[in-house]
Amino acid sequence: MTPADIRFDDQVAFVTAGANGLGEGIAMSVARFGAHVAIADTDQGNGERVVAAVRALGRGALFLHVDVTDGEALTAAVDAAFAHFGRIDLLANNAGGSRRRAFLDHSPRSWRRYIDLNFVSMLTATQAAARHMIAGGRGGTIVNVASTEGLRGAPGFAVYAACKAAMISFTRTMALELSGHGIRTHALAPDMIATPGLQPYYDAASADELAARDRYIPLGRLGTTDEFGAVVVFLASKMAAYLNGLVLPVDAGALASSGWTRSPTTGEWNLYHG
Repeated sequence: MTPADIRFDDQVAFVTAGANGLGEGIAMSVARFGAHVAIADTDQGNGERVVAAVRALGRGALFLHVDVTDGEALTAAVDAAFAHFGRIDLLANNAGGSRRRAFLDHSPRSWRRYIDLNFVSMLTATQAAARHMIAGGRGGTIVNVASTEGLRGAPGFAVYAACKAAMISFTRTMALELSGHGIRTHALAPDMIATPGLQPYYDAASADELAARDRYIPLGRLGTTDEFGAVVVFLASKMAAYLNGLVLPVDAGALASSGWTRSPTTGEWNLYHG
């Protein structure tokens, strides 16, 4: 292995919901390591901002205005990116989201919307991109952005968490089905990354709640979108050529803590209390 093996010169990444947050972190990170980037999002303003930032790095960039819950439109966007760049090497299925609501308060319409956003969009983009990867004969990498909520119970986020758990199961199956074509498939399970989507929760939190949050994170701080993007860079690069079907928490050890929190006074770890 050499330093060149972590670069993506002349390769192409397709990122859903790449206009801000984790998607922006992925897009900018792979661009810094040489990739051209296509972004599929409904946020035209931020999408064009990210595209401009990618082009400022000397990479090609394309913004595609698409609602990822529209399967035909999303497939057409993947096809358009392939037609524009001539290849797709990395698919980052990043689109998703939810609002806290008890399951008994959900309507079938609302939970179907979350399923389409968090799970069905991944199925659609994966099928479309994988077909182009196979036709290109160069293999590729698919990275599905799941969540630690897909690995544990999540009160108030039942449908979202179920979608993320399904995403993880799908990832493992694709790691088998697509491996013969040189396509590696992974899932990332982020938690406590500083993104615009989470900022309202933090703005509304009390001082005690923020202190409890920081005790819950073993590294004692929120992650950054660039740090998250760096994990995608590694997994999609030749440095990770023998990794396939990985489900990786990107959470500073929060999932590992499982109820253990660090005392702010003694620094000791205690179970269920600070």
